[in-house]
Amino acid sequence: MPIPFLASDDDTTPFPDVSCALIEPNGLLMAGGSLAPARLVRAYRRGVFPWFEDGEPILWWSPDPRCVIWPEAIKVSRSLGKTIRSGRFEITENLAFREVMQQCGAPRAGSTGTWVTTGMIDAYCRLNALGIARSVEVWEGDTLAGGLYGVSLGRVFVGESMFSRASDASKVALVHLARGGRYRLIDCQLETPHLRSMGAVTIERSRYTELLDGFTDRADERCLTLLDPRTATGDGRLRAS
Repeated sequence: MPIPFLASDDDTTPFPDVSCALIEPNGLLMAGGSLAPARLVRAYRRGVFPWFEDGEPILWWSPDPRCVIWPEAIKVSRSLGKTIRSGRFEITENLAFREVMQQCGAPRAGSTGTWVTTGMIDAYCRLNALGIARSVEVWEGDTLAGGLYGVSLGRVFVGESMFSRASDASKVALVHLARGGRYRLIDCQLETPHLRSMGAVTIERSRYTELLDGFTDRADERCLTLLDPRTATGDGRLRAS
C-alpha cells in the first residue's frame, strides 16, 4: 500500500495512524511535509519521527517494535561506573545544543552520509529555543567530548542521536539522562548492540504509544500551543488573539 506524500509546504494534513506504517521498510509512514515545530511536535506526540538523508524527501517513521530504556534499569558496567566517579568529565544540559547536533552529524567511520542535515539542525534548534528539544553535553576540560540530544515530551525523552570523541563519553551522557529523575521512559527508537548493552529492550509499538499517552505532560503549554492550530502558526510563533 502506498504511503501519503505531502507537498513541502503542507503543515496541516494529519499523520496517518501509526498502525498504517509499512512492514517493509519497517515503520515508514509518510513522506513530505516540513520540519516546522508544530509538525515535529505532532509527530513525536503520535510516536513518529523524521529520518532521511540529503536529497531525499522528509521520511516519517514509526517502527514496530520500539527500542526503549527504562531509566531505573540502565546498565552501568564496572568500568563505566569508575569513569563516572572519577570526575574526569563535566556534564551540562542545553549549553551547546547546536554543537552537539553538528557533532552527531559529523562523518563517522564506515558511513557514507548523515541524516543530521543542516535543515534538521536548524529545525531542532528551533525546538530547543522553545524548550522542547534538549541536549546533554559531556566535557573533558574545555573540549566537548560527547553528548546526546532529543525531544522532551513530559516524562518521555525521545533520543535522536549521540556521539563520542572520548571513550565512554556518550554513555556518561545517557546515564546522566537516566539518573536525572525527570523521565519515566527513554525512547531509543531503533535497537543497536550498544543500546542493548546499556539495558535497552524492545516493546510493541502499540504499547509504546500507550506509554506515550500516559507519560506525556498535557500541561506542557509549549507543546499544547504547537499542537493547537488555533493558537500557533506553522513556524511555532503564537498567533495574535
